[in-house]
Amino acid sequence: MTRLANRTARLREIEELLLMTPDGLSAVEISQRLDVNRRTIYRDLEFLEEEGVPLWQEDGRYGINRTSYLANVRLTFHEAMSLVMAGLLLSRTVDAQNPHVISVLRKLAGILPASLLTHLERAIDRVRAYSGGQREVAVLEALAESWGTGRKVKVGYRSPRSGALRPRIIAPYAIEPTPSGFYVICHDDWSDELRTFKLDRLESAAVLKERYTIPESFDLEAHLATGWRIMAGDEQNEVVLRFSSVIASRVNERQWHPSQVIEPLAEGGCVLRVWVAQPLEMQPWIRSWGAEVEVLSPAWLRQQIADELRQAVAHYQEPVTV
Repeated sequence: MTRLANRTARLREIEELLLMTPDGLSAVEISQRLDVNRRTIYRDLEFLEEEGVPLWQEDGRYGINRTSYLANVRLTFHEAMSLVMAGLLLSRTVDAQNPHVISVLRKLAGILPASLLTHLERAIDRVRAYSGGQREVAVLEALAESWGTGRKVKVGYRSPRSGALRPRIIAPYAIEPTPSGFYVICHDDWSDELRTFKLDRLESAAVLKERYTIPESFDLEAHLATGWRIMAGDEQNEVVLRFSSVIASRVNERQWHPSQVIEPLAEGGCVLRVWVAQPLEMQPWIRSWGAEVEVLSPAWLRQQIADELRQAVAHYQEPVTV
């Protein structure tokens, strides 16, 4: 590798190190990680700053101002393929005409091999086909800014039960996409608890000047592991489902939940056991299997699913009128 190529690679590594270390690194720490002379690091940092990289320096540590700089990313073919698949999934998660999603998909399409363009065009067309969505986009923009800058946000939350619109001040810890939409996991000042709000139920959002810090003890993956999809909690409930032999192989194909245990049955079916905070969150998934699944426990969930099925049967016993 030539000397110029060596330096180019090293500059890229320095950028990546600083971007991945929000608290910054000293020149000594950088030189040790890259195994080069400290003076070389000082020269490289000076060069990066001259090239427009917004470096900050405090108490001998260097970092990058992440709010005013986004690094260029070089992708391998398979990394690009991963982004194509992520874009396709994202286009099925949003339910509003989000200009940011359309823009990033277009930019991604501009650097990909021609053979992949049609797939991203499908995703772009899917998002463009949604009508309206300005309110949803504005709320997501405010939450993203709040989350990225560490400032609280005032939201207007519409309760799905009472229909009342309530102002809340929240500190976003994470924004999570799910098949049913986006959710924000946050500390809610009003209740002084960790809460999860669906973005569809937020009618307004305004970023405040007040700052917040996500506690070091907060573990997002551990938090989400208590929920079926997104609704977490401290109390765990065991849900036991029996699947018929018709779909047992499909149930065995996937990891549905971190806690799952699947037991084969002699007749070819299987029993799935999971421990979740709110079993009600599982209802749509359970219903999607139709008659091929039976809820064994908890008893209240079994009764609720049975009541819903009886109501569904009653609909089909009535003559069709259009």
